[in-house]
Amino acid sequence: MSTLATQVISTERLDLLPLHVEHAEEMAAVLADPALHTFIGGAPDTPQALRSRYQRMTAGSPDPAVSWLNWVILLRETSCLTGTVQATVGFSGRDRIAEIAWVVGTPWQGRGIATEAARGLVDWLSRQAVHIVIAHIHPEHRASAAVATAAGLAPTDAWHEGEIRWFRSIGASRCSA
Repeated sequence: MSTLATQVISTERLDLLPLHVEHAEEMAAVLADPALHTFIGGAPDTPQALRSRYQRMTAGSPDPAVSWLNWVILLRETSCLTGTVQATVGFSGRDRIAEIAWVVGTPWQGRGIATEAARGLVDWLSRQAVHIVIAHIHPEHRASAAVATAAGLAPTDAWHEGEIRWFRSIGASRCSA
């Protein structure tokens, strides 16, 4: 039951780069729009707060059976960061399960970046022997629902903290939604 490590994931237009503390300054600007917090709550982080958060995230999970995997999304044509994707990977019995999430800064929304990044992430996870992918999406967040659908996830009847659980089996899983 080894843990996973981030590596560069390339798609048609994007490079998903392993998160580093040094990304905090640029990412604070990318994530500065308070509207990004409509469905997830909170407020944009300052560069200093994001740096502290990234230090904790890159240090890894305190549970050796869980992998915290975080990437920034680089749009190659402009060489700028546009958002993040993440996966928390652990086990349920013998099944490797990933809970994923994504966020794309407001100026880059509507260009298919989140969809391309989420698909790239799910494809990469499938090559890491992940059996199940889960996302939790606010029921009114249509854009995230569209991203999840494009990445092959489907909504379930399960709820978690006010969000709908989305599910995709990508391997020889013995679990169900």
